[in-house]
Amino acid sequence: SAVLYEVSTGRVLYQKNMEEPRAIASTTKIMTALLTIENTDLTEKVTIKPEFTGIEGTSLYLKAGEQITVETLLYGLMLQSGNDAALVLADHVAGDIPTFVSMMNARAQELGMENTHFENPNGLPAEGHVSSALDMAKLAAAAMQNPDFQKVVSSKTYAANGRAFSNHNRLLKMRE
Repeated sequence: SAVLYEVSTGRVLYQKNMEEPRAIASTTKIMTALLTIENTDLTEKVTIKPEFTGIEGTSLYLKAGEQITVETLLYGLMLQSGNDAALVLADHVAGDIPTFVSMMNARAQELGMENTHFENPNGLPAEGHVSSALDMAKLAAAAMQNPDFQKVVSSKTYAANGRAFSNHNRLLKMRE
């Protein structure tokens, strides 16, 4: 699936199966980041709960009881693809994961994402956790309109709270 989407007009310039629902993996974290930015103060400190440590896949290796800012978690989410950061942020924003997932699905509807359904904030495999190329283009366009989101995803590196992250997006090197 693919889509080349002109953001200013919404015109599709190229597409291949653009509305076919598919597994979306870590691109899920775009919605998690957007909702976090829209619903919290990035300077807030979060205390890590034990249930959000040792999460499978890519991790920030958070420790129970550790205090870390929303901003650092956001950079870890987007630059390191931290599955644990996604859960911590979701819980912080909504009070629990199911409520955050409901927020994700409501925001998807607001954005006109007709072929999208979220089951979790990190994109780990789950039945029914899908989106389409067109829907993800709509989400990315909305997210990139937010200056805080832009700043995070365009950063080559980030260091704070004793952690350092590097952006692995090769497209950033093309801007030099």
